[in-house]
Amino acid sequence: MPTIHSKCDPLSREANKSSNLEGDLPSLLDALIPIFFLASLLAMMVYSYGDDASSGPNQIALTICCLIAAAIGLKNHVPWSAMVNGITRSIKQAIEAVFVLLAVGALIGSWAMSGTIASIVVYGLEFLNPAWFYPSVVILCGLTSASIGSSWSTMGTIGVGLMGIAYGMGASPEITAGAIICGSYFGDKLSPLSDTTNLAPGVSGVNLFTHIRHMLWTTVPSILITLLIFTAISYFTATTGDISFRNNSIQVISANYHIAWYQLFPLFIVLVMAVKKIPAFLTIMTGALVGGVFAAIFQPEQITQFVNRADLNPIIIPFIGVLQSMADGYVANTSNAELNDLLSRGGVKSMLTVIWLILIALTFGGIMEGAGLLQKLVEAILRTVRGTSSLITSTIITCIGTNVIASDQYMAIVLPGHMFQLEYKKRGIEAKNLSRALEDSGTLTSPLIPWNTCGAYVSGTLGIATLAYLPYCFFNLINPIISIIYGITGFTITKIKPTEKIIENNKYEE
Repeated sequence: MPTIHSKCDPLSREANKSSNLEGDLPSLLDALIPIFFLASLLAMMVYSYGDDASSGPNQIALTICCLIAAAIGLKNHVPWSAMVNGITRSIKQAIEAVFVLLAVGALIGSWAMSGTIASIVVYGLEFLNPAWFYPSVVILCGLTSASIGSSWSTMGTIGVGLMGIAYGMGASPEITAGAIICGSYFGDKLSPLSDTTNLAPGVSGVNLFTHIRHMLWTTVPSILITLLIFTAISYFTATTGDISFRNNSIQVISANYHIAWYQLFPLFIVLVMAVKKIPAFLTIMTGALVGGVFAAIFQPEQITQFVNRADLNPIIIPFIGVLQSMADGYVANTSNAELNDLLSRGGVKSMLTVIWLILIALTFGGIMEGAGLLQKLVEAILRTVRGTSSLITSTIITCIGTNVIASDQYMAIVLPGHMFQLEYKKRGIEAKNLSRALEDSGTLTSPLIPWNTCGAYVSGTLGIATLAYLPYCFFNLINPIISIIYGITGFTITKIKPTEKIIENNKYEE
């Protein structure tokens, strides 16, 4: 089969050449048909099933979209093997995320049984003021994420505990989840340890710390507005009823679990390993195992009650209990039904539906890439660029669209980064503007899409449906808007100096 070549600009030809696509060049209509069905079917599923849409209906809708995209590719004489290669590439780059999800399920299960989550909840209820709860969540998660460079690790550890505190305090779980996400992504975005913070300037050809400094112009106003909103929500929603509910929660939890400062040691281990840049799967799985050891030492009565097997040798019951909590999740049995729901968490099994969603979404993105449909959409957007404002806006829209279609934040940074890099050079705009736009949109909008790897992870970890917490992700929603406003007004959009202007022979003009 002939390699696809665009008949348009040099950037398009280079992109298709580097992608090594086979078959006939797809039309824009070809590329739009799967997107139309994607939007229509997913909207239908959400309308029909609400928060339960991601428990199966969305997966089936995405499977249908995969078949439609594959049929269009075959119509254009793209070999099935080329689309399979696209699927393989798509899933390969997210396979670590799948294993991290499994580890997080195990960690939550063991920490729920060990008393680590219970201790976090009790100390949080004692020290956090309901009148300042939501902004406190943002700040705490922001500092943690900036320190370890990982929004996922922050949400899977500190975030889980804060969700428990929210339930015990009578605060809104949806708003709390939004605050956790805002803080986690703020810290991740500005941390030199973060993978996406390194990826965006790497794709754009920008120094890491130049990229971080330039992001401050959009990030700082966004987080300040976010904190003001959460402060207002906290102040006006905190009631005296919260205090009595909180005190009762502390009493019930303390009566059923061994609560002590050293119960936070598994959390400390995870944070230290994250700072040391130990791979996420190893870090979180270690935290899960340490939590299991703490459960065996400090919560023997809870384990015996949880396992409920009189026929087993008492010596092996702790071992069985830990494995069962990591595999199936922990089920609490206190006198308070609401606290039972709060403390019954985790298990690898709880993440299987989320992983199903991620894999089928990545399959759709891989077919779209392998059939040349994704690149065609990006090229169509590039043709609409007329000036600096439309270039910045197009970059942000493309990143968001790639997050929706390809279901992966890394692809949402890499693909637009490569496609737009030459256009920024041609227009004399410094590459740090591109790297900032990539992260303002590609990174921050990923947890807002239910079938994106990040959206599925957050929903599975915090136990809140994506569309339920989305309205409260103020930072993630505001930052791309501020970035677009800067592009339209030209504020902080820096130009390449005449002495640095790149010409076609790759030399510098003097």
